[in-house]
Amino acid sequence: MSQSDRGLRRLAAGTLLVAFQGTTAPPWVLRELEQGLGGVTLFGFNVADPGQVLGLTTALRSAGEPVISLDEEGGDVTRLAYHVGSPYPGNAALGVVDDVELTRRVYRAIGSELAACGINLDMAPSADVNSEADNPVIGTRSFGPEPGLVSRHTVAAVEGLQSVGVAACVKHFPGHGATRVDSHLAVPVVDVGMDVLRERELAPFRAAIEAGAKSVMTAHVAVPALTGDTPATLSPAALTELLRGELGYDGVVVTDALDMHAITRSVGLAGGAVLSIAAGSDLLCLGPLPTYDDVQAIIAEIVAAVGDGRLPAERLEEAAARVAALRSWFGSEEGARAENRAEQNRAEQDVVGLHAARRAVRLTGRAEPLVEPLVIEVDTPPTIAVGDVPWGVGPWLPDAEVIRVKPAAADAPALLAKAADRSLIIVVKDAHRHEDSRELVCALVTARPDSIVIEMGLPVWRPDSAAYIATYGAARANAQAAVELLTA
Repeated sequence: MSQSDRGLRRLAAGTLLVAFQGTTAPPWVLRELEQGLGGVTLFGFNVADPGQVLGLTTALRSAGEPVISLDEEGGDVTRLAYHVGSPYPGNAALGVVDDVELTRRVYRAIGSELAACGINLDMAPSADVNSEADNPVIGTRSFGPEPGLVSRHTVAAVEGLQSVGVAACVKHFPGHGATRVDSHLAVPVVDVGMDVLRERELAPFRAAIEAGAKSVMTAHVAVPALTGDTPATLSPAALTELLRGELGYDGVVVTDALDMHAITRSVGLAGGAVLSIAAGSDLLCLGPLPTYDDVQAIIAEIVAAVGDGRLPAERLEEAAARVAALRSWFGSEEGARAENRAEQNRAEQDVVGLHAARRAVRLTGRAEPLVEPLVIEVDTPPTIAVGDVPWGVGPWLPDAEVIRVKPAAADAPALLAKAADRSLIIVVKDAHRHEDSRELVCALVTARPDSIVIEMGLPVWRPDSAAYIATYGAARANAQAAVELLTA
């Protein structure tokens, strides 16, 4: 391979954020980092404990200058706390409190934990305006349904993360909140005119850009008025004309995971990589599915695209320059001072999450003192973005009997018989999106109007009777705050 070919391969590899299985770095990742690989994205399966993550990131840094990223949103979407649930409430809870300083403190605490583990880019916050209550992928990940609310808390989140030397990645541009399809599974459509898009979806991104957000993540959503049938991740109209041109953004553009069906089942993984770079992205998050063979094929396809004219070499050079500027920020004196502040902020981590969850939780009706409580947790399938993160109130009610049931298979009469002469607590998650969950809750509450229903998703639907607690999220902190209302 000639020197020019090696240089081109290095540029191509520099656009990739790869993933791998396990809690240690595979040799191929270290080898590729030495040859210019852009970085990695970590998932729950890469995490055992903070010490292990620090050892992993230290090993990665020994081989290159990687961007080390993950999705740590607090609330339902957590990677560091994937096996136990997050100690921080998510955006919906912070939005309902509507205290921007609290949001800043929560994200500063999250950033402090990430910095202590050697992570330098957080794929957060979600800046989506959740205007569609039945949204299957955003929901509690959004600060709320109103652009002004989402904008001011997006700015606070960006400031909180970046104050401790962790780059924010504001997502999902140009907005995923008005969709009813999960882009992990298909191409969602945001079918609004440009005026609505500018006033609603784009408002938080505009605010984040003005606040100095270091990166922005694309969405695999089609906006017919802007992109036609093409997902924004692959659209020059979205990434170059709108984001770069109209909004004036010159930071790093990161794609959402390219292994999602919205990309793989339309243009393919390698084809999507080429089209996205050509459209204006700088770093390609590949997601957890691609193998090393896939990574090599993607690099080869990017190189081939430069050779046959589908992708200008200047576009790769521009991406490399933006990523280099981000790396300089990581290592700057400003970043070093921020890491020192991160050490000072760790004392706040233990208290701010629970404090925020307590301020967010809402009780409607009256909950009687508990008597030998029976807790029925109505099982809800996890979304791909969240994964199989534990949720529920069981850990905070150690003396209760906890039963988790699949709603379609649940025997309501048997459950009611078991709950006779006992307090009945019913825990649901996004009941408005699951008819069988609603039917089970109604059957139980009709027979037991003294039940207590705890909604750990968005409180869109509630039964006609029963005490009702809305937590605005299923994080560990949300569950503890709900139980405190019942046991105080």
